Amino acid sequence: MLDQQSRRRVGLIVPSSNITMETEIPALLRARETILPDRFSFHSSRMRMKSVVKAELENMDNESVRCAIELSDAAVEVQAYACLVAIMSMGKGYHRTSREKLQNATLQENQATPVLNSAGALIEGLHSLGAKKISFICPYMKPLAKLVADYIEDEGIEVHDFIALEIPGNLDVAAQDPNAPAELWKKLDTRGVDAIIASACVQMPSLPSIGAIEKASGIPTLSAAAATTRSILKELDLEPVAPDGGALLTAA
Repeated sequence: MLDQQSRRRVGLIVPSSNITMETEIPALLRARETILPDRFSFHSSRMRMKSVVKAELENMDNESVRCAIELSDAAVEVQAYACLVAIMSMGKGYHRTSREKLQNATLQENQATPVLNSAGALIEGLHSLGAKKISFICPYMKPLAKLVADYIEDEGIEVHDFIALEIPGNLDVAAQDPNAPAELWKKLDTRGVDAIIASACVQMPSLPSIGAIEKASGIPTLSAAAATTRSILKELDLEPVAPDGGALLTAA
């Protein structure tokens, strides 16, 4: 049996009310373990947040440095900050600022660690697919959903349409049916889009919907969780593939 020391240690910086990041990302990497030899363990530090509103998101982000330092104590090999809307609500391009800030925090702890975030991972994932125009589903209130759309467009990708479910409570977001996006996408205008985002939120479950949407639409489909998983694998210098992860995690 593989001991804990032989596993690739993945650090997760998690909103305190998020219960999906620690299920979907491990699920994708556990599925990968069935086809490739690499093994993973997961280690979390939490930032306080209960309602998905701008003030709470800003306060939560202020705790991210503490989380990066705590995960440094565990000598994780990569850190993933997963709250897409928290990053995007802090201003355009903030995924780069946050990444640099948290990487510097690990460096000061003499445990230099690559740090990524779900916002940057989603942008990078869309660019890797060559996506110029997209439509997405998210659980946010409409003002926050518009911030997400504007952020994506500032990164050179047109947002053709989006659905905002307007769910303010983060636990209520997690309680959504992971199969729901497989029906919700039919309400999106997807004419001429290069990709569909089944969930632009790592708290809103969507894993079983990714493949279903791709099959029904014929359009590459991803999620914030799938994009974050891809970035984790790339930072670990591992092949970014995982079964059932959609176009982003399919071998070339």
